[in-house]
Amino acid sequence: MESVGPGVYELKESDERAWYRAIYLSKIDDVIYILHCFEKHSRKTDQRDLTIAGERLSRVRKRIEERRKHEKRSRK
Repeated sequence: MESVGPGVYELKESDERAWYRAIYLSKIDDVIYILHCFEKHSRKTDQRDLTIAGERLSRVRKRIEERRKHEKRSRK
């Protein structure tokens, strides 16, 4: 899902009431990061939902980077 960021994908499901979406980051270090889940009532994804997913993506990437730095220091 390029509108959120690289490596981000969207899982889609629907029923007669609404469309359901889960935005997630591909598997990194054996973990799949769910960034945002929501219900859609129109064809277009609300900008608010994309913003939430983007902000969470930034936080996840920062945590991953910090964890990797910590692991490197621990090995020395």
